[in-house]
Amino acid sequence: MYIYKQTSDSELIKLFSEGNVNAFEELTLRYKDKIYSSIFYLVKDKYLAEDIFQDVFYKIIDTIHSKKYNDEGKFVSWAMRIAHNMCVDHFRKIKRKPVIHTGDGLNVFDWIQVSNDNMEEKIIRSQSHDRITSLLSQLPDEQKEVIILRHFADLSFKEIAELTNCSINTALGRMRYGLINLRKLMTEKQIAI
Repeated sequence: MYIYKQTSDSELIKLFSEGNVNAFEELTLRYKDKIYSSIFYLVKDKYLAEDIFQDVFYKIIDTIHSKKYNDEGKFVSWAMRIAHNMCVDHFRKIKRKPVIHTGDGLNVFDWIQVSNDNMEEKIIRSQSHDRITSLLSQLPDEQKEVIILRHFADLSFKEIAELTNCSINTALGRMRYGLINLRKLMTEKQIAI
């Protein structure tokens, strides 16, 4: 879909609503990694994340086709909000809160590409990522969520505040305390990264 690389999200949505499936394919390619990653880091289950990811795009398609999409904000923020809400709905259904944990071989850093300089450097980076992941799993859920949404989904604090139904100051505070707590844990466990 090279012809759509320079096309804005709004224009792609307009083209898709007029029946151009290739426009939606380009929109999906732009944001699929970001949306899937944020879902996966909340649910910590590959298959569940894939199911929710598909549901998110079904909802997006349905909303655009039914002419209910309002292009006031950025498309990606809207899509991330849908993804976040679907994750929350999932946890409400099973009556538990989202817990981000490690130990299953998958971690918050799996999607970060390790440099291909040499094997020793890859191993060192991988070990550092494992250490940070272990520390991250010890933070309160609200702090973990903000750190993941900010650093791994690359959302602004305004977008995080909207997704988590809190003020920007609360999101900033959760980030601040999360980072402070990570530093304390690093000091306590004498971990250098």
